[in-house]
Amino acid sequence: MQQRPNIVFIITDQQRYDTVNALGFPYMHTPNLDRMVEEGTSFDRMYVTSPSCSPSRASLFSGTFPHTNGVYRNDEPWSWCWVDLLKQAGYRCVNTGKMHTWPVEDAFGFHERHVVENKDRAHPDLPFYLDTWDKAFWTRGIEKPTRITQRRLADYKERLGCYVWDAPEDLHADNFVPELAQMWLDRYPGDEPFFLQIGIPGPHPPYDPTQNYLDLYEGRNDLPEPIRDYDFGTQPGPIRKLREGHYAQDHDGIVHLENPTADQMRRQRAHYYANVSMIDAQLGKLFAALEKRGVLDNTIIVFTSDHGDCLNDHGHSQKWNMYEQSVHVPALVWGKGIAQKRCDALVSLFDWGPTILEWAGVKPPGWMEARSLNPLMAGKGEARDCVFAEHANDAILSDTEFMTMVRTERYKLVHFVDSDEGQLFDLQTDPRETVNLWDDPGYAEIRRSLTMKILEWRIQSDRKTQGFRQALANRPPIREGV
Repeated sequence: MQQRPNIVFIITDQQRYDTVNALGFPYMHTPNLDRMVEEGTSFDRMYVTSPSCSPSRASLFSGTFPHTNGVYRNDEPWSWCWVDLLKQAGYRCVNTGKMHTWPVEDAFGFHERHVVENKDRAHPDLPFYLDTWDKAFWTRGIEKPTRITQRRLADYKERLGCYVWDAPEDLHADNFVPELAQMWLDRYPGDEPFFLQIGIPGPHPPYDPTQNYLDLYEGRNDLPEPIRDYDFGTQPGPIRKLREGHYAQDHDGIVHLENPTADQMRRQRAHYYANVSMIDAQLGKLFAALEKRGVLDNTIIVFTSDHGDCLNDHGHSQKWNMYEQSVHVPALVWGKGIAQKRCDALVSLFDWGPTILEWAGVKPPGWMEARSLNPLMAGKGEARDCVFAEHANDAILSDTEFMTMVRTERYKLVHFVDSDEGQLFDLQTDPRETVNLWDDPGYAEIRRSLTMKILEWRIQSDRKTQGFRQALANRPPIREGV
């Protein structure tokens, strides 16, 4: 029997940190995620390197920041993926669901990819693509729910992206993808160690749970209300423009409203939380599938997400900003050799890369900007003094060329390369990020020192990643459609 652990890497899409009961959020129904918290390690302060799907994932799967790997938008090609190192080390590498790579179906080191992309791609600006999920609907003769079908509803513009799934339950993306993984676990005949990446499309909108999970949250008065006690005029111009853009475009089936009612916002959260509970139930089935295969005791399971969702906090829809709700995600690991602990060190999402490589007995490349989490789990690691995130302009964040966040133990600064405006929050006195201190003369020195941190980081990053650029220069280019 092989000794190296199997690794199951579960990545949800757009799941904010405050969505797991055992992490201190009792309104959530998440028994299987709770098991991971109680029996494994939770990194309670994990931050993404970009608040958008593909930039975050390209960073995660390369161990480099977006400014290093060049992926700032969802349609920019990935240059390198550490899964190839696992393949070379003898792991069977399988992806079911969403990775949001570009090109969509390139191998990127996997032996098998069973791709399911965003729930809703019914927009003329998005490239045409038929994924495994589309084909499943076609073979059943059922029209897939998208904004095309949702726009037929008389109250479409008042729903804030909330719907009840009315197609067969097994065809819901958040069921379909993990059940594909369960089928693989049941049928694959090999006995080599495996790396199974499961990309669950939810709770990314549209917020579309089945009714039985929505029943867990409807009619409750204990769901948190959005953060609304702020002066919108203190938000930087690019962030105000971002919000205005949501009024004009129904991104992912959401018609964002300037002044939604309390009932509308409560309904949005109920639907979002219900999607999370659907995913949690599938996690329980994955545990069972691993046990049925006889490998649960030799498997490490990671559960995390690519970024969060504002859900009307600060008046915003979805992500593309640097508020905690966008950049702070759950990060759980359970299984063989994993300690039972809560770790409050500042860590970055792409730190999973070198961590997973070390579990597989693979030495991470020296040019990786990510850091292994294994020393922290062993109680020996040195914590970061800050974390960074960045996002370049795209079709949605269109009023700035580049946005950068630095977050220390106490402060968060958000810098815009083409604006005199910015954001500065004292998270010790203002954890809800409602008071922007950017122009406060009493915080001028803090603002200056944090801005210098960004400059120093970018210089150090350029030196650190010289080997990455050299390695890419010697590789053939990725060709779309290969």
